Amino acid sequence: MNSKKHKLFYGWWILGAGFFIIVYIAGFIQFGFTAFFEPIANDFGWSYTQVSLAGSLRGLEMGLFAPIVGFLVDRWGPRKLVFTGAAIIGLGLLLSSRINSLVTFYGAFMLIAAGISACVGVVPITTVNNWFRRRATMVTGILVSGTAVGGLLVPLATLLIDTYDWRTVMAILGFGALGILLPLSLLFRHKPEQYGYLPDGDSGNNLPPVEDQPPAQDAELNIGAKQALKSRTFWHIAIGLTCHIMVMNALVIHVMPYLSSIGIARSSSSLVASAIPLASILGRLSFGWLGDRYDKKRITALGFALAAFGLILFGYLATADSWVLVPFIILIGIGYGGPVPMMPALLREYFGRVRLGTLLGLVMGIASAGAMIGPPLAGWVFDKFGSYQGAWFAFAGLLIAGMIIMLTTPPVNRKIKMSG
Repeated sequence: MNSKKHKLFYGWWILGAGFFIIVYIAGFIQFGFTAFFEPIANDFGWSYTQVSLAGSLRGLEMGLFAPIVGFLVDRWGPRKLVFTGAAIIGLGLLLSSRINSLVTFYGAFMLIAAGISACVGVVPITTVNNWFRRRATMVTGILVSGTAVGGLLVPLATLLIDTYDWRTVMAILGFGALGILLPLSLLFRHKPEQYGYLPDGDSGNNLPPVEDQPPAQDAELNIGAKQALKSRTFWHIAIGLTCHIMVMNALVIHVMPYLSSIGIARSSSSLVASAIPLASILGRLSFGWLGDRYDKKRITALGFALAAFGLILFGYLATADSWVLVPFIILIGIGYGGPVPMMPALLREYFGRVRLGTLLGLVMGIASAGAMIGPPLAGWVFDKFGSYQGAWFAFAGLLIAGMIIMLTTPPVNRKIKMSG
């Protein structure tokens, strides 16, 4: 142990690997999909609803796969999961470059969704929470900021697509996933104790028995999945996250088509699509800091409220001056990014860390309903009415409902605590 004191704590290497994996996936798949949207629709003559459905299939990463990988990461560790997921993503992108029908289009995105489930969300968040304890919420905020940084790649994706074609870019991204993500996955480790370390790089003399909380309180927070599912607390968190993901997933997929529909050029709309995740960095980091110090459910609800006001401004952009984009980007960025690190923090606060991967997987599995419904619903509104405006106002109302749900999250029932 003495020879390790001068070395950089290995948890930071894991955080870095997870961060850059998320940057790649978020930049070229999650946010980057909006740049592929119109070229694919125009090439095949598909409706916006049909193309949106492919984006919503990424919700399968939470619905079908997140509960499974949450269970597996608590038992197998992260390295095998991330390596397999990276390989599947690469193959899915290569398949996407060869599609010729809706069936193959959807099939390729289902494959990509399976790979994403093992590389972002549950697995890296659970892993860094194993390696860090005292500032786990802040470290989680840094990790998920990779999603925001990835948004900076949207203009690059747009430029490549407009310069070459979308099929060529899909193939390039597929080979990139194999060449970049696979090596990074090898840096993952499960728990520090298995490799002669302690969380946060502490020595045995300085580390509290479990974490910086009284032992009695920590024992109360060791609640199993079955007990958590019986609590209203769990369902408030899950439903609130569902509202948030439904709206945000629809927004990031349709932001460029919406701006094009009101006369804004693709080059400009790609900058807006990139600015949203960039602004969300402020939300992810500041909420991570605030979440370690103040009431987590109120901080989360604040993020929902800011996003709702941002969407209202976005809806009025069709009839307002372009300056409205500035407050929209600030509000939606903070409201989009802020609640992300708060979800695992809320689960840790109410139910403990022992089964965090399983619980986070279950919550994200439930929230997948929103992730899958939001994008095609927004596409249907445009196909039906020729405008996105009604969708943005309705989604703002949904975020207000999610805010109320979060604010009314009750404490865990004492009987459930005792049975945990």
